Amino acid sequence: MKNILLLLLLLPVVFISQAQEKYSLSPKSVVTINGSSTVSDWIVEANAMKGTIQNKENLIKELTLEVTVEKINSERGASMDKKLHSALKMEEHPQVTFKLKELTEKDADASKGTIKGLLTIAGVTKDVVLSCEIRKTGKEYFIKGNKEINLTDYNIAPPTAMFGQIVVGENVTVNFDLVYSKA
Repeated sequence: MKNILLLLLLLPVVFISQAQEKYSLSPKSVVTINGSSTVSDWIVEANAMKGTIQNKENLIKELTLEVTVEKINSERGASMDKKLHSALKMEEHPQVTFKLKELTEKDADASKGTIKGLLTIAGVTKDVVLSCEIRKTGKEYFIKGNKEINLTDYNIAPPTAMFGQIVVGENVTVNFDLVYSKA
């Protein structure tokens, strides 16, 4: 009788644990930020990120992404990196984060979708809507797209150089090609 009772108590736990799947951000993921200045265009890359997806019954229920500001670097060297890190208020806010609020699939094969979420940059959190490609193959989710962001919306003063002669444009484009692998 004890065994039957124990089985009945544990059965829901087994089904719940099997129904939810966890995926972790893969090192194959790439996030770049493209911008411009009064002199030239530039690109920086996020070199340290982590994130997760919680999937239940083949639907994404939770999605997070965290980018370490200190590891956002350019090919132009330490001077540009220092200005970027300062503009992003790295000392007070060492992470840029995104958290899913809602996912809407646009077509039957789920290759296009809209992700609504909360984006926090330099301590300022805003609602954002991302139109992107979303695919699931085997044990991986692929999420690809881009989002234009106005720096001043996040209380970021566009960086300058050469005593104000070089000024970064207010708008940047964040490109993301994310791969979440089953944990």
